[in-house]
This record gives sequence, structure tokens and C-alpha cells, in this order.
Amino acid sequence: MTDDFPLRDRVSMVTGAASGIGAACARLLAARGAPVLVTDLDEEGAAEVAAEITAAGGRARARRLDVTDPGAMEKAVSEATDLGGELRIAVNSAGINGPLKPLGAYPVTDFDNVIGVNLHGVFHALRHQLPAMVAAGGGAIVNLASIAAHSGFRDHGAYAAAKQGVLALTRTAAREYGGSGIRVLSVSPGLVDTPLVAALPPGATDGLLDAVPLRRPAQPEEVARLIGFLVSDDAAYLTGGDHVIDGGYLAK
Repeated sequence: MTDDFPLRDRVSMVTGAASGIGAACARLLAARGAPVLVTDLDEEGAAEVAAEITAAGGRARARRLDVTDPGAMEKAVSEATDLGGELRIAVNSAGINGPLKPLGAYPVTDFDNVIGVNLHGVFHALRHQLPAMVAAGGGAIVNLASIAAHSGFRDHGAYAAAKQGVLALTRTAAREYGGSGIRVLSVSPGLVDTPLVAALPPGATDGLLDAVPLRRPAQPEEVARLIGFLVSDDAAYLTGGDHVIDGGYLAK
């Protein structure tokens, strides 16, 4: 990076920011000078992250956000401007696992819930973030996908389908809004040490780590550093692509 605060005054919002990758992204963006709207369905967790950022000298505000609610998303994007400028950076990290079941036994309601949060939530975010960034004269958006969008995972059909959809939304938005100075990218993490992974049933990740050449899960901060690069001016010619961070899992 060219200075200590490469994202100075670039108003940002992060969804799913109460824990895991989203929280790590909120902290990193703030440390690099960006005022951050910390959003999550977990209002208390979002408030804790925002308070931590503020205590460290950054600027942050917490907001409860259900990403499946288009009206709530519209209000959140609008509220980001209260941080002192127009929206310039967004990280769409909110996501859920859903039950682990084969497709022939997957409950319809659960399938709809996973698609609702992981895919519709990204659509609702883009639908309001993109016009806001057009008004701001440009910006950068990173959507969280997954290695599940690239490789078959037993019992993860809803999750994988949603993440495949995130890749399509990312590529489409990049082509539609590149001329407006907006870059849209996705990141596909592999196994990451987050509460989302920790909440999986026992045995759900058995064998996965053995297939990772680096033989360990990623830390949320490692994924956040990749995202921090992608939204910075150092990545000014990157848009539309997916960036895998999986310890080599997909190199098999």
C-alpha cells in the first residue's frame, strides 16, 4: 500500500459484520481509514465490533440488518452517508449454512432460506449499493462466494447453488457498471476458522482439511487482507473476477 491510510474517508458498509470474515473486514477497512457501517442481523454483535473500531480510533456505526428485506437494505445503504460521505466500498459477507442434507431430502423451506440470505441478500445489496456508487462517482464491491461454487460438496446443495449465483451476479454487475467507475469482485474462501464453520455438525468438515495443501484453515483476517487489497486503488484494473483463497484446495 502506498500510505498508512489508503482508504481514508471512503465510506464503507459490510454485511454479516458481527463475526468472522465480515467483522475482520470491518476492522481492516476502518484501520485503513474508511468510516464503516457495521451491519448484521445480530445487532449486539455488530455493536460490539463498531465499539471496538471506535475505541481503536476508527469511525464506525452499527446497524441491525436483515439482508433478505429490500426495504431494510435500502435504508442501510442510505444511512451509510451519515458517516460523512457517499458510499464507496461495500463487502457483502452475510451468509448462512442451512442443514446438511442430500438434495433428495432437502427441506424446501430451508432451501428457500439459504437462497434468500446467500443469494437474494447479495442481490438486494447490489440493487441499492450500485446506484449509490454511481452517484458517488465510483466505488468497489466485494461479494463473498465460496469454493463450494467451484467444486461439488455433498449435502451443501442450497449453499453451493447460492454461491454459484453470487458469481453470476458479480460478473454481471461488473460488466454493467464498469463504465461508471465501479468495480465488482467476488472472493471464494475455503475452510475458514469462523463461527459459521464452528457451528457445523460434528464431522461436517472431516477430510476437508486433509485436502488442503497448507494443512490448516484460513483465519478471517487473512481473507480480509485479500478483500482489503481488492477494494484498494492497488487493484484498480481488477473487476468481474473471482479470487480464491483456499490454501490450495482447488489445486487438486
